[in-house]
Amino acid sequence: MINKKISNTTFRVVILVLLLCAAVSSPACAAVRKEKKLNIVTSAFPPYDFTRSITGDRAEIFMLLKPGSEPHSFDPSPSDIIKIRDCDLFVYVGGESDSWVNGILESLSANEKKPEILRLIDSVNAVKDELMEGMTSYEEELGYDGHIWTSPANAKKIVKTLSDTICRLDRRNAKLYQRNADSEIARIDELDAAFRTIVDVGVRRTIIFADRFPFRYFTDYYNLNYYAAFPGCSSETDAGALTVSFLINKVRSEKIPVVFFVEFSNEKMADVVISVVPTTKKLLLHSAHNVSKADFEGGATYISIMKRNLENLKEALN
Repeated sequence: MINKKISNTTFRVVILVLLLCAAVSSPACAAVRKEKKLNIVTSAFPPYDFTRSITGDRAEIFMLLKPGSEPHSFDPSPSDIIKIRDCDLFVYVGGESDSWVNGILESLSANEKKPEILRLIDSVNAVKDELMEGMTSYEEELGYDGHIWTSPANAKKIVKTLSDTICRLDRRNAKLYQRNADSEIARIDELDAAFRTIVDVGVRRTIIFADRFPFRYFTDYYNLNYYAAFPGCSSETDAGALTVSFLINKVRSEKIPVVFFVEFSNEKMADVVISVVPTTKKLLLHSAHNVSKADFEGGATYISIMKRNLENLKEALN
């Protein structure tokens, strides 16, 4: 009799739980509750890629800059602003290319819940764009160069800063995030060693960009010299005749074998240089500021993009 009463009671409890589950349609009634993922919004590809390498599938990550679009002329839409307002963590680089962020952050009401804000340029020793000999620039004052990730040393600092912040926001998964960050840093170390070997065995230490120059942190780190048509964050695309002539003379006088252009370039200036100096070829040195739609859908990463640069840099220095 007792067993029968216990069985009936247990049965009624089970029915009650099932009814409650059906009523609220919640996975909380299951044996394992589905964890709420962090909602992270990033400004551009580098913070997006580093963030996903750290979080894996434990976060929802959205990149504001659409694949294939020019990062230096980005203008956020109203829906982008809403995404920033509603996220848990907003990550942006800082510097001239991200000047649009300031207005958005100022517009957030003091009374509403704000996301955690992480400005990555604060995690490194930032430098201003510089106006090198021969450059075309109509800027009255050059701002901070935001292409901080092009230096592997900076890339590691960025990963560490991101990891520390994400671990603090989601302590339950902190050990996983830390392991993933350590793995990413190890991959960056391997990349750094490969670049270091190419630079050390190269017969020259000067590179030329018939384009804007987003590799200031890279050349500083590897002690390389450079000449370019524009500073890294310039909005200009048409160089003056004096700039083109200067670059052609540099290529000739120093017997430079490669003239670089950057991603999403129209390559017109590089074409002019190699038409005048046919012993020189044009090659891409990809800054990873943004990627094409095909590369994005194909799973391109900061590491894979920078690895593509290895052979082109080797050709330029030999």
